Amino acid sequence: MSVEQLKQWIAECEPLMSDLHTLRRLDLPECYIAAGYIRSYVWDKLHSYGFRSRHDDIDVVYFDPQHCGEERDLELQAKLIEETGNGRWSVKNQARMHLRNGALPYASTIDAMSRWPETATAIGVRLTPGDELELSAPHGLDDLFGMVVRRSPRFADRHYYLERVHRKNWLQHWPLLTWIKD
Repeated sequence: MSVEQLKQWIAECEPLMSDLHTLRRLDLPECYIAAGYIRSYVWDKLHSYGFRSRHDDIDVVYFDPQHCGEERDLELQAKLIEETGNGRWSVKNQARMHLRNGALPYASTIDAMSRWPETATAIGVRLTPGDELELSAPHGLDDLFGMVVRRSPRFADRHYYLERVHRKNWLQHWPLLTWIKD
């Protein structure tokens, strides 16, 4: 599987493309729809499931060190909810998320994503002004397409990672997954 295959699958998914168009209008720096929305969609495709909304939220990540207050994220989230009528938008400025995670400041959205718990979750997509899909995958796409659940090398809390995989029930939803517990 390749970047081009993933772009093709995303382009074929009307709800995701609609969300990408909506998000692009906000013109946020280093902004992506990321995490479970993308990961779950790909795993559904690889399991030959029809489209289903397996994500709890539409994770929007961006990087703006000039506007780090949580209130800005809540305002943007409310705007997206109002515009779309979908209450699952979740907006997080990665320039402040290091505080929640007890880490040193992140340098960019991609740096923040590289520290997320699983490699297959650390993926984002955005729509460029020229209507091209642009991907961010700091750990590559091998685990995503290989259906491997693996702790990110930059995520130190193994206990949290293990608990998270159990809590999310991924192995029940996608039985072809391989879980690496290290």
